[in-house]
Amino acid sequence: MEDKYITKSHNKSLLLYHFVCPVKYRQKVLTKSVEKTLKKVCEGIGARFEIYIIEVGSDEDHVHFLIQSVPSLSPTKIIRTVKSITAKKIFKHHPEVKKKLWGGKFWTSGYYVNTVGQYSNLETIQKYVQNQGKKYHQIYRGQLELF
Repeated sequence: MEDKYITKSHNKSLLLYHFVCPVKYRQKVLTKSVEKTLKKVCEGIGARFEIYIIEVGSDEDHVHFLIQSVPSLSPTKIIRTVKSITAKKIFKHHPEVKKKLWGGKFWTSGYYVNTVGQYSNLETIQKYVQNQGKKYHQIYRGQLELF
């Protein structure tokens, strides 16, 4: 999927997040079959919740998500929604996983999150902001267009 802006009546955004979510107890339950179910469930989340899952990659005991969403949703709200929906569906379609995770939860309560810059890095943006209205600003005008 090509990254695109999300345009609303009063804003335009491109918010990308990289999340890493470990499976409860770091159990190695993410088989090819479970991963296939996980990806299928993620495809349906976007339209309903404005949480667009661009990529999903997993190892045996954790999952990486690349997610785009809207400014009104915090990273915490985004990942709670994704974890809740995916856990329910995985348990439903893979009862063997629920047996391995004796506490009844698929995910740990924690997660890692980082923002993803599509066009630039911290240093470039920092210089761009510092030099608003200065001649130096002209250098960046073509690179960073908000609207």
